Amino acid sequence: MRYLHTMIRVRDLEAALRFFGVLGLREVRRSEHTNGRFTLVFLSTGHPDDPATVELTWNWDQAEPYTVGRNFGHLAYEVDDVYAVCARLQAAGVTVLRPPRDGRMAFVRSPDDVSIELLQRGAPLAPAEPWVSMPNVGTW
Repeated sequence: MRYLHTMIRVRDLEAALRFFGVLGLREVRRSEHTNGRFTLVFLSTGHPDDPATVELTWNWDQAEPYTVGRNFGHLAYEVDDVYAVCARLQAAGVTVLRPPRDGRMAFVRSPDDVSIELLQRGAPLAPAEPWVSMPNVGTW
């Protein structure tokens, strides 16, 4: 058995692609389904040891936001520098909901409210500002 992908439904495909692009994922495959009126976009980290993808499903006629179930949990990515990733996301307008105060873990949400966990590769980084002093915001 081999893990393939996680699928999330998105209401605004371009906003989702911008968010995941800033996060560091890139599009590897896309298919348009005119009869079913939906588009599938597969994103990858591009790391040679990481074959898994995130599948964005955009239903063309979806006008209302999708409801988010807490039972979904989150997508998790291991990163080389959790502080640098959080700074890049903030610079792009993404709110860091759970800052990496411990130098190890942070949470953000996609434009469709999907929770994304960022985990520092290896040992935690030394505590650093502004992260140490930042409070949690909302839920993740």
